[in-house]
Amino acid sequence: MNSEKVAVVGASGYSGEELVRLLIRHERVELVALTSRQHAGLRLDAVYPKFAGQRYAGLPFIESSVDAITGSGARVVFLALPHGVAAEFARPLVAAGLRVIDLSADFRIKETAIYEEFYGEVHHAPELAALSVYGMPEIYRESIRSSQLVASPGCYPTSIILPLYPLLKRGLIDPKTIVISSMSGVSGAGRTLKTDYLFAECNESVRAYGVPKHRHLAEVEQELSNAAGIPVTVSFTPHLIPVNRGIHTTTFASLAPGVLAAQIGEALEAAYSKEPFVRLLGGTLLPDTKHVTFTNFCDIAWRFDSRTGRIILLSAEDNLVKGAAGQAIQSLNVMCGWPEGTGLL
Repeated sequence: MNSEKVAVVGASGYSGEELVRLLIRHERVELVALTSRQHAGLRLDAVYPKFAGQRYAGLPFIESSVDAITGSGARVVFLALPHGVAAEFARPLVAAGLRVIDLSADFRIKETAIYEEFYGEVHHAPELAALSVYGMPEIYRESIRSSQLVASPGCYPTSIILPLYPLLKRGLIDPKTIVISSMSGVSGAGRTLKTDYLFAECNESVRAYGVPKHRHLAEVEQELSNAAGIPVTVSFTPHLIPVNRGIHTTTFASLAPGVLAAQIGEALEAAYSKEPFVRLLGGTLLPDTKHVTFTNFCDIAWRFDSRTGRIILLSAEDNLVKGAAGQAIQSLNVMCGWPEGTGLL
């Protein structure tokens, strides 16, 4: 049984911690390095007591430096770093021949101008963005297999793109009519000290944010445009809800002329019936975050509103698993030729 030496850079954030939780149980991974400037020198179980007694509990965090990462013997590196910072690590790691799976936004967006418009800073490695593969296995599996740099999708985009992609690909809905509303748990904001994310501010409260131009729109519109074959612009409103993790997305769109509602279900079945981590809900079932948290599943359902002539798409996922660490490990499994559910099921 082949295995791979793996490093997690930025293992002290929520996505980094989730990567560690999942990689500990991954039978084909040898975890050789965890980096954190804040926790360098401390054992894993000293920073996260919940990992005490498990594999790698005694593995010490090391400084976040390229030399330390390459010196660890890692052949695959997960970058769980903020946008802008990830690019600084990716360039020398790729140059050193390592395979990189980046969880930031640095390589998801192909057009430099769009990245700079949405993220408000100069792109540090546009040449790598051009070479990267968008890490959604359900759509780009074959390209991921041979990629050296995978740009793992954002949490909101995953819940939006998966239901819409096959419908736009077949021309079943009118792209101009797409309106999206999402709700996310507080961990989606990252492990950061900001007043807006304190318990007393978030608890017993629901609020919209990032209106009308959330950063994730850049990759959402890029991928939906790829599916439709024409530029697609959508309306997207995210909301913060008082739970730790989970995303629920509701998308509205009108059918394209001449399309029957039944074709929506047929397209989703054709796209995802054999996918290991997309569950199409039938009957009266609707997606519910409590059924996907701590899993790598994205649950999808749809309804046709005959009064308005609109399709309603609903999806739910764990923003830290299918929306971050789990999807990144799914890409690792594809890159290494392992069963896709390894370490995830």
